[in-house]
Amino acid sequence: MFKKKGLSFEEKKARMLQLFHETGDFYQMNELEIIAPKEKGITANSVKEVVQALVDDGSVDKDKIGSSVYFWAFPSKLLNAKKRKLNELQTKLESSTKKLKLIDETMEKAQVGKENWDDSQILKEIEKLEKQKEKFESLSKSHTDTQNLKLMQSEIKPVKEAANRWTDNIFAVKSWCKRKFMMEDKVLNKQFGIPGDLDYLA
Repeated sequence: MFKKKGLSFEEKKARMLQLFHETGDFYQMNELEIIAPKEKGITANSVKEVVQALVDDGSVDKDKIGSSVYFWAFPSKLLNAKKRKLNELQTKLESSTKKLKLIDETMEKAQVGKENWDDSQILKEIEKLEKQKEKFESLSKSHTDTQNLKLMQSEIKPVKEAANRWTDNIFAVKSWCKRKFMMEDKVLNKQFGIPGDLDYLA
């Protein structure tokens, strides 16, 4: 018979935060060490570490009142944090969209003179495209955790679309190089540092 697997640290944090949100109450540490094991299945000896981790990342508030230290967390705080993240993401998206438009225009102009490009110019172009793609991918992944997915889904979609546009651009440059210089795909990837598993974001 298999032994029941214990909770991971992240699961303990999620359950502890849920306890605060569900009760909307203020607790001392010794109270949490009694309540959390009963209500959320969190072992008593890990309660202090879990609560401190939530305090450190700003999910739970802590204050000393008289000689006692109290902990609390309200759902409104989490919602406000999500709103701030959305505003930050929107600002980044607007900035990225402007840059993307500018680079797209530059790419269109560059099409005319591609026949005269040398290897160093092609390398710089691919490096630039890859850096932009990595930036969009990083921005996308940083906002796809399960807690925020539903709230941020509409904001993430344009980022993924932008990343896929850069993938299109890289594939287009690769295709041109193969035709122009008769290079094999593996050789081209190695020479210009393009990942062999480069693909579109789902």
